Amino acid sequence: MKQAFFETRHQPEWHAFEQQLDWLERRKRDKGNPPALQDFPDHYRRLCHQYAVARERGYSLPLLNKLNELILAGHRQLYRHRLPVIGPLLYFLVYDFPAAVREQKSWILVSAAAFVLPLLGMWMLVSLQPDMVYSLLDEGGVAQIEEMYDPDGRTGYVRDSSDDVQMFGHYIWNNIGIAFRTFASGIFFGVGALIVELFNGAFFGAIAAHMINVGFEQPFFTFVVAHGAPELTAIVLSGGSGMRLGWALIAPGIWSRRVALQRAASKTMPVMYGAFGLLLLAAFM
Repeated sequence: MKQAFFETRHQPEWHAFEQQLDWLERRKRDKGNPPALQDFPDHYRRLCHQYAVARERGYSLPLLNKLNELILAGHRQLYRHRLPVIGPLLYFLVYDFPAAVREQKSWILVSAAAFVLPLLGMWMLVSLQPDMVYSLLDEGGVAQIEEMYDPDGRTGYVRDSSDDVQMFGHYIWNNIGIAFRTFASGIFFGVGALIVELFNGAFFGAIAAHMINVGFEQPFFTFVVAHGAPELTAIVLSGGSGMRLGWALIAPGIWSRRVALQRAASKTMPVMYGAFGLLLLAAFM
């Protein structure tokens, strides 16, 4: 095979490999979308073979130098030292998790609507009729929540590190449990996840309106903005993932329900990993 034909045949593959190398070498500064990297090892192996063929056939020195430089750069990227956790974790947070959320955005929007609409409805209802808060909570529950957010209720109280650890454990156990139950309840054809979203939205709306009615809005919303934002986002994501599971059972398409459920679960698990991370962040806050 003549060298010109050899170069013409393999040039597109070399160019693709160069693009992959270029992104890998400067990815900390690159804010654009990365090229497909799953075939990078295959490109590297074929490049080594092509270099061996070019040497055997006595092709020109510039070509051999070019291929050799690509091989050395590829070797550095393929076998460089990597931290076992930080690198994959950052890649998941920056690319895999957002992509998984976008992939099932329709279900997440349904989940968000199921949470926000009853929230707004109960907020308006309790604002106009304060006694309606007792339709969701008894008097003891309302009194306990008022005590939690009473700005004068803990004057002089000093929290120590043991309280921080205890509350951190409580939020981890409670919130991740809620998220997992929301997700798992979707197995009941999505109805379970929908009910959880409706109830949590109504509950939050009633409590928020009641805190405003009794004048405790400042400590309540200070807490919600910091802790509740990632927590409630995670609950909505969990609800959307649960509904996706339920829909796989309702409309499995060409698959059996078992296979459709497995496929849906594999696509929703990255979202759930991200939701658990948000709940961990909320617990720290």
